[in-house]
Amino acid sequence: MNILVTGSNGQLGNELRKVSGNYPAFRFFFTDVAELDITGPGAVTDFFEENRIQAVINCAAYTAVDKAESDEPAATRINATAVGHLAKACDQAGATLIHVSTDYVYDGCSCKPYGEEHYAAPASAYGRSKLAGEEAALSTPKSVVIRTSWLYSSFGNNFVKTMIRLGKERETLNVVFDQIGTPTYAADLAQAIMVIAGRAEQNTLKRGIFHYSNEGVCSWYDFAHEIMQQAGLKCAVKPIETKDYPAPAPRPHYSVLNKARIRETYGIEIPHWKDSLMKCLAEL
Repeated sequence: MNILVTGSNGQLGNELRKVSGNYPAFRFFFTDVAELDITGPGAVTDFFEENRIQAVINCAAYTAVDKAESDEPAATRINATAVGHLAKACDQAGATLIHVSTDYVYDGCSCKPYGEEHYAAPASAYGRSKLAGEEAALSTPKSVVIRTSWLYSSFGNNFVKTMIRLGKERETLNVVFDQIGTPTYAADLAQAIMVIAGRAEQNTLKRGIFHYSNEGVCSWYDFAHEIMQQAGLKCAVKPIETKDYPAPAPRPHYSVLNKARIRETYGIEIPHWKDSLMKCLAEL
């Protein structure tokens, strides 16, 4: 099976590169904007035809959450319009589309884990662009949307690497304690995606929306505290409220995802976030 991976220079794309060697039956085409600009429908169509693409894993995204508030058209162009181009090309080629989305499609006002059927009501421009992208992805019959949260990796820029850097530079650090969710190690998500890709090859794909994060629940404060503990850093983490750390884009106060559907449908075992953090720190 010929698999196109878009946004392959990002955290998840790099993790997919890393695991791709375990799948010799698949031929991967790892692209980023320099190799394939997915905002151009002609470029997408040509790439599909030239390389006989049978599946797409779309990791490409506009992820500057705060910047999106003042430039929503740019976020929408990458997070929604471009997904529509991929979906149309998949539809024409009979290919599978695996599209990665976000917990930001929810307003964060719940007090129990979000199931896939829960009403999506994004409170930010970024969230709106990602929800539109989900709708575009699901316009093609062989499509899977995976909502994830708090992504980190040994690759790229992320919360874990920022905390380690600041933990080495400072004696204390203020982190919000009233935003609750679950971290996701991109390496774990990459493995889950490959399980789904394997099912696509076997023609046993179950389409629709699925949630994937690591197991467990924490605040950003808890996450930062655990990073310092596991990394052996002496920096003291102090809890603060969201109102004490203002940002242009509103964040969901609660975005824990219920993963029952992906576990039951695809038989995927999901590690606890503390165990996965340990694996990532070992990589770093």
